[in-house]
Amino acid sequence: MSRVYLTGAGPGDIELLTLKALRVIKEADVIIYDRLANPDILKEAKNGCEFVYVGKEDGHHIMPQDQINETIYQNALKYNKVVRLKGGDPFVFGRGGEEGAYLKERNIEFEIIPGITSAVSVPAYAGIPVTHRGVAVSFRVVTAHESPNKKESQIPWDNYKTDDTIVFLMGLHNLSKISKKLIGIGKPSNYPCAVISKGTTKDQKVVVGTLGDIVEKAVDMPTPALIIVGEVVNLREQLQWFKGND
Repeated sequence: MSRVYLTGAGPGDIELLTLKALRVIKEADVIIYDRLANPDILKEAKNGCEFVYVGKEDGHHIMPQDQINETIYQNALKYNKVVRLKGGDPFVFGRGGEEGAYLKERNIEFEIIPGITSAVSVPAYAGIPVTHRGVAVSFRVVTAHESPNKKESQIPWDNYKTDDTIVFLMGLHNLSKISKKLIGIGKPSNYPCAVISKGTTKDQKVVVGTLGDIVEKAVDMPTPALIIVGEVVNLREQLQWFKGND
């Protein structure tokens, strides 16, 4: 019986891959992987394993999502053990729910293998906790990957007025909009903000600033990048432990 494993690859550091994910990767007949999965993970596959790349980048998709869904399904008809390897966690803006639903409708067995999400791990590698006693008791994770062609944002900005910590994923190209929107709902322009590029890897780079100056400071930051907003950013001075390219 064929089974598909919708598998989280973690944030980038290969040592953050879970034991269960590593096991199914070693046993897989085919691995369907995206751009944000560390390519070194594929070296753990057995001889003869097939690899299918379905990565997405801004402005350039190897496959649209509906075609990715069908690719997973077709491989499940062909192979017994299919690993769909996704950066971070498959259920945190990874569209794993859509892929699982597509397989369910076609009577293909699947299993979710959670991964360490970049929303928490990348700030941690930058020395920024998303919560901290006396500073932040909650955090919000937001997908900021919105098309510039949209007339209206789907992000409910007014809901963020009182948030302690806000983590924006896939939002570097919308950084200017994010900072302006947050200032517009009442966040002060000197409110702490950081951009973390290629987090948890040797190429990690961190820029710390405020909502008022972060766009200028982060102008040359490469993707993938995460944006974190909140007083917890100030804790980096005490908690920075991983150097990367800082």
